[in-house]
Amino acid sequence: MPFFIALLLILLGLFIFWLGRRAQTEAGLPIGRVIYSDTRGWQALEKPLFSRTHRLTGKPDYLVQQGHEVIPVEVKSAHAPPDGPRRSHILQLAAYCLLVEETYRQRPKYGIVKYADQMFAIDYTPTLQTALLDVIAAMRDDLARTEAQRSHNEAARCVHCGYRHACEERLA
Repeated sequence: MPFFIALLLILLGLFIFWLGRRAQTEAGLPIGRVIYSDTRGWQALEKPLFSRTHRLTGKPDYLVQQGHEVIPVEVKSAHAPPDGPRRSHILQLAAYCLLVEETYRQRPKYGIVKYADQMFAIDYTPTLQTALLDVIAAMRDDLARTEAQRSHNEAARCVHCGYRHACEERLA
């Protein structure tokens, strides 16, 4: 009898492990241990990552540890644009790579942008890091001037913008 109980517990454990891996795969996460999650429902929300060097803070949706590597994952609820990930999403992911590098003292080789229908692995190259730092510098220059011009022609973005109430250039 104890043998059957032990066997049943082992089978139950394997089934639960299989369900967890399946849920992780369906969520678009790479195989590995989720060490950070900014999604409601899994656990309490994590503290933001912070870079003193670049005065930057952010909360990636997930950080997945594979061996010694930490992979940032940004999940978008919309379908992927037909021409690939949006530049703003790539730069957002690059910011998370920068934050992971400073927080965990290890430079990620890549990060993942997961859309509702497609997933993109984005290499974190020195060129991408430079593009990110250039955008951050431009944003800080705009803040110092106290006047930033609207950078898009998308009414939907304006509708959901947190500064809509004070923006004289809003589209909607």
